Amino acid sequence: MRDAATRWPLVLAAGPYALLALLTAVTVALHRSEGSSPLADLVLCALIAAWMLGLFTLRPAWRGRAPVMAVFVAGLILLTGVLVVTAPWFGLFTPVVYVFTFRLLRWPWQPVGVGAVAVVAGTAQAYDVDKSTGVGLITYAAVVAANVVPMCAFAWFARRAALQEEERERALHEAREANRRLAASLAENAALHERLLAQARDAAVQEERQRMAREIHDTLAQGLTGIIAQLRAAEGAGDDPAIRRRHVAAATKLARESLSEARRSVHALRPEPLRSARLSEALAGVAERWSALHEIPVQVTTTGTARPIRPEAEVALLRIAQEALANVAKHARARRVGVTLSYLEHEAALDVRDDGDGFDPSRLATIEGFEAARLDDSGPPASDPGPLTPGPDPRPAPGGSLPDRGGFGLITMRQRVESLSGTLQIESEPGGGTGISARVPLERAEVCG
Repeated sequence: MRDAATRWPLVLAAGPYALLALLTAVTVALHRSEGSSPLADLVLCALIAAWMLGLFTLRPAWRGRAPVMAVFVAGLILLTGVLVVTAPWFGLFTPVVYVFTFRLLRWPWQPVGVGAVAVVAGTAQAYDVDKSTGVGLITYAAVVAANVVPMCAFAWFARRAALQEEERERALHEAREANRRLAASLAENAALHERLLAQARDAAVQEERQRMAREIHDTLAQGLTGIIAQLRAAEGAGDDPAIRRRHVAAATKLARESLSEARRSVHALRPEPLRSARLSEALAGVAERWSALHEIPVQVTTTGTARPIRPEAEVALLRIAQEALANVAKHARARRVGVTLSYLEHEAALDVRDDGDGFDPSRLATIEGFEAARLDDSGPPASDPGPLTPGPDPRPAPGGSLPDRGGFGLITMRQRVESLSGTLQIESEPGGGTGISARVPLERAEVCG
């Protein structure tokens, strides 16, 4: 309402004065034709012009002040009513008063002002009705009502339309604000998504590095260690060609197997023993080849009913068995080894036990931590024990301890199992052998283990 009052078109600002001037001229002409004086009407016209000029036209700042405009409209209605009583043709000025009333008065005073203007207009229309009789009064009342009712109804409908427009404006403002907040939220989510993608990429890179480190350790490192051991044994065979050829053939076979496993590790394929056999059969094959290579008997046992195991869990258990057997060959000086695969109700368990020298378990956490820190700094530790010349025995002395390079294998075992929500336990004591137990949860898989 304040904006509508202050923004006043030029035609509406000048129109009232032009209409008033025209009606004044008509008044003067009529009074001259009748031979009467137009002084009273001219005074009233001058008062109306001065009233509009002083309170509205020359005071634009007042148009937004509701109390001042209420006084202005009330005075204009009163002056117009007096003028209509003396000169009924001034009823033609009531449209101007209607415009002022609709634009300047606020609710609920607007319908009151509209009704008052309608009474003035009805009075002008019923100027020739004889109001001294009952019929004349009824006629006058009917004419006034015919003006008041529709104009007040129009004011009410205009008010409803204004309220609906305000509601639409409010809804549009709220929608724009909601869109702004949504845009800000989307921008924030996009930034968060980018950060999550970056973290996921970093995690994937780190996981791939760890996978390659484990695979290199489980394939190339162990294979190269075995090859070096066989070539050393061949060098130490002296003049016996049969023994030399046997060790060289074993080294050649290990080289071929290591090359094949390295290629599969690069492409993240399943190990060769699991490509055409169950896990229990693959473990038996690995143990048989290891036993023939190191001349240490291995007993492989499977308990429980074979259940489906995820392919990645099969690979983990097979690699843990290979790593455990490799550690036995390098460090334990065992005479017997037992490998047990157990299918339990909710998990599969792999146990590898030997009767070798064992070690002090209190050093396990320290060595694992040291090797993990060294892995982060420089990658997996080298497994080449040195040039192909007889050297000191890398195995611990009786009553021994973990060798200096035995920690990374334990780290890879634990990483493999924990990545599958499994557990790894290591039990040992000096002179009492070592036991490694890995457990992974059983889940449905398309490939039966």
